[in-house]
Amino acid sequence: MNRRFVLLAISFLLAVQANVLAQTQDLPKFEIAAEFSTLERDGFGLRQTEPGVGVRFSFNFNRNFAVETAGYLFPRHCDICANGGNMSQVVAGVKVGKRFEKWGIFAKARPGVVSFSRGEFTPIFFAPLNRVEVETNRITSFATDFGGVLEFYPSPRIVTRFDVGDTIIHFKRRTINAFLFDPITQEVRLFPIPIPARTTHNFQFIASVGFRF
Repeated sequence: MNRRFVLLAISFLLAVQANVLAQTQDLPKFEIAAEFSTLERDGFGLRQTEPGVGVRFSFNFNRNFAVETAGYLFPRHCDICANGGNMSQVVAGVKVGKRFEKWGIFAKARPGVVSFSRGEFTPIFFAPLNRVEVETNRITSFATDFGGVLEFYPSPRIVTRFDVGDTIIHFKRRTINAFLFDPITQEVRLFPIPIPARTTHNFQFIASVGFRF
């Protein structure tokens, strides 16, 4: 009687282990996706929403946990934004949640950077010619994408995905130079302007179609 019970228990454990292993193996480990995104940015007195495109690569450790990296380009130039030019974004992080047969819901945390092609303006004064020109420089700031993910699986290899979240951008303290014209001496003088550090919260939406392999 005891021997029969032990054999039944071992058989049950082996069946459960095989089932778990089969479920893990049924989920493809790799995923690559083309993505469309919108990201808010600071303007002067208003918010701008920039459309962009990107690509994402994910690695599924199991049905509930994945690591991923993604890059986006927002090509439109903004000349009335606090940080001008176009934007680009690179992030990498984790996705944790619950995956069902036809859909899944997850939370994500992906640190990275957001870059502005014309984020800083530096005036250059040419004394012999009494001429001032403005040089634009790129600014790259630390950012973190926090949000939620909703996935649908129309087939074992295809996944459609929708992300909503808050991209938090931290701008470090910096100093910019400006020119002041002195009407008494008729001279142009250079003086520094400190820009304090600040953090912005920017809504980001992502829609994508991916292939799992």
